[in-house]
Amino acid sequence: MFQRRQIILAVPVLALLAVSCSKYEKLLKSPDLSLKYQKAIEYYNKEDYTKAITLFEQIKPYYKGSLKADTVDYYYAWSYFKQQDYVMAGHYFEEFGQLHPRSLFTEETDYMVAYCYYLMSPRPSLDQKNTYDAITAFQVFMNKYPKSKRISDCQKYIQELREKLVSKSYLNAKLYYNLGYYKAAIIALRNSLNEFPDTKYREELMYLLLKSNYLLAKNSVESKKKERFQNTVDEYYSFIAEFPKSKYMKEVQKMYDESAQALNL
Repeated sequence: MFQRRQIILAVPVLALLAVSCSKYEKLLKSPDLSLKYQKAIEYYNKEDYTKAITLFEQIKPYYKGSLKADTVDYYYAWSYFKQQDYVMAGHYFEEFGQLHPRSLFTEETDYMVAYCYYLMSPRPSLDQKNTYDAITAFQVFMNKYPKSKRISDCQKYIQELREKLVSKSYLNAKLYYNLGYYKAAIIALRNSLNEFPDTKYREELMYLLLKSNYLLAKNSVESKKKERFQNTVDEYYSFIAEFPKSKYMKEVQKMYDESAQALNL
């Protein structure tokens, strides 16, 4: 009985869907561009972005150069964004700026190019190309629109993206150290400190730089030990100058004492 009632209730729904699909199929075949434009925006407002995209794709070539061209392209890009297809959305937001540099929508679409890159920026352990692209795009936007109400958002996102790059740099450098590749670790740690001198990981990075030099010296052939222990001593002085009360101080002092002894200091 229950199943029968479900079937009875489902029949009108299916009929409505069939009618709806039939109307949409007829709309796709219609030569009425004005109707398609109207319905595309209706579908967008109803959050049926797939149907909206299909209709906008059909009418885009015909509205090119018209007064409604920027509106068609604007909704088309936003439809992809609403579907969370940030690759396509970013592409069409960028294309919008090229096609309609004087449109009232251009400032917004230029911002959305950067925002799409921001949303595609992955966690720190992965490749950060989209992160760099997002930072560049936000900076380009701020230079182009210095009085925009979106400037504070751009600054906030750039700071967040920079923190991600700091974390990526830190993780890469620490990985070499953890693997015991001390020569590579020294290079990566120095690069991280040079690129992000105000990093929140600065104390740890400088400690790892000192320890990498120490372990490299300790495991070197005799002919290279003197130079590498001297590098360790140099890093020790740099470290204590910045962090005289570091939580690593006990171990740091021990590495210095052994290095100084090896150098007969």
